[in-house]
Amino acid sequence: MKIKLIDFGMTKEQTPYRPHGNDAGADVYMPYDCTIEPGEIEKIPLGFGIEVPDGYAGYVFPRTSMAVKGLVCELPPIDSGYRGEIHAILSNVSNRPHTVSKGSRIGQLVITPVVIADFVSELGAKRGTGSFGSTGE
Repeated sequence: MKIKLIDFGMTKEQTPYRPHGNDAGADVYMPYDCTIEPGEIEKIPLGFGIEVPDGYAGYVFPRTSMAVKGLVCELPPIDSGYRGEIHAILSNVSNRPHTVSKGSRIGQLVITPVVIADFVSELGAKRGTGSFGSTGE
C-alpha cells in the first residue's frame, strides 16, 4: 500500500523509514533535542502528515527500546480524513528524566485496517447477561 506524505517542513532525515521490508512500522524521528521529565507528556511535531485511505487508521506506536526505559508513545488514531501534521505524543512513565536527541527514532508509524462501526440501539434478539455455563454444560 502506498501512503502519500504531506510535507510540513519535513527534512530528508525526518521521512518515515522502514529498515526491513516486512517491519510493521516505519521509524519516525525526533526533530529537536528534548528532555522529558518524569510524569511529563510531550507533543512532538514530526514534520509530515499522511493521506490514510478510508477503512484504515495510522498510529505512532512506541519503540521497544524506549518503552523498556519508560518513554512511550500514546496511541491516538490518525483518521483517514485528517490532513494535518502528525505528532508523536511521548509520555515519560519512569521516575527519571529522559533526554531524547534530535534524529533519534522515537516511534513507529503503523497503518492498520479498521472496522467502521454503525452504532445502533437495537440488534434484534437480546443476548442477556448470563456467562460461564449459563447456556448449559
